[in-house]
Amino acid sequence: MARNYKKEYSSYHSKKKQRVNRSKRNKARRTLGLKKGDGMHADHKKPLSKGGGNGKSNIRKVKAKTNLSRNRK
Repeated sequence: MARNYKKEYSSYHSKKKQRVNRSKRNKARRTLGLKKGDGMHADHKKPLSKGGGNGKSNIRKVKAKTNLSRNRK
């Protein structure tokens, strides 16, 4: 079954909370000077979902492969 991106966006990604979260993630990337396609991620030591912020003491550059392979709980 094909993925319905239009429905997914309208029911999830366009919600105010998700737009705010996306903005926070983008701000973290800008703070670290990361660019699209550079193979790096902005990793939050204390995740945004658990009350972490975008302060320099809470974010770090990590390789995308490393960040995606971490087992988070």
